Amino acid sequence: MSEETAAPGTRPGPVPVDRLRFEMPPAHTDPAEERAHRKERLAGTLRLFARLGYEDGVAGHVTARDPELDDCYWVNPFGRAFAALRPDDLLLVDGDGHVVQGERRVNQLAFAVHAAVHRARPEAVAVVRVQAPYGRALAALGELLAPITHEACAFYEDHALLDEYAGAQDGARIGRALGPYKALVMRNHGLLTVGGSVDAAAWWFVAAERAAQVQLIARAAGKPVLIDHHSAVATRERFGGDLAAWVSYQPLWQTVADMTAADMTAAEKAAAEKAAADMASTS
Repeated sequence: MSEETAAPGTRPGPVPVDRLRFEMPPAHTDPAEERAHRKERLAGTLRLFARLGYEDGVAGHVTARDPELDDCYWVNPFGRAFAALRPDDLLLVDGDGHVVQGERRVNQLAFAVHAAVHRARPEAVAVVRVQAPYGRALAALGELLAPITHEACAFYEDHALLDEYAGAQDGARIGRALGPYKALVMRNHGLLTVGGSVDAAAWWFVAAERAAQVQLIARAAGKPVLIDHHSAVATRERFGGDLAAWVSYQPLWQTVADMTAADMTAAEKAAAEKAAADMASTS
């Protein structure tokens, strides 16, 4: 009898752990391969954010540090819908806001904030700052994320509040306010997250936005009960690292990773129709 087949009526034995698949972050030794990977994840993340509704006009950006070129970052182009973006659409922009590769303009004011954060956090690969409703609502209240759920504990004592209104010209101040943490609540603006990979930074943004949603709902319903300090710290230590974020992001990534050429054409058409409708409504 083979190891693959159990006798009728016999419970199969456990599958050896080394035969069970479990994805881990890829390791690239070639900068060109790492660059292509980061661009793929960046474009896919922007398409995902379009599906999640994290888009508002020309605002919102995700940036990824180039693995080889000093102080250069990949970013979505100005005025292009997230839903239609592909890796080839991304711009390479230096820390001073100059496009060094690409065919479109960059939102220089918004990019300046990302460049300042990248410079303040040289170990961070990606920075996310997009428009999502619950994070903006929490920011309007000038509040941090409270440890009221297991998921929110990932941010316990690992995010900061910039408790003043800061504009695009205040990039250095925003970078200082973020400090060593994974997320920043920018009062009257919204959320900003960073990560050691595009996947991690994207997941922290999604997780922070969802935590803000739960917090606002719980407050509207009554008085939320805080998780105690010891338990919150233990939960953050177990689930608050970039590896956990990368793993958590994979199910979301799978929803955009297999987008075919036909899907992209449909997305571009839908984005163009939406843009035309928006222009018609404002004319």
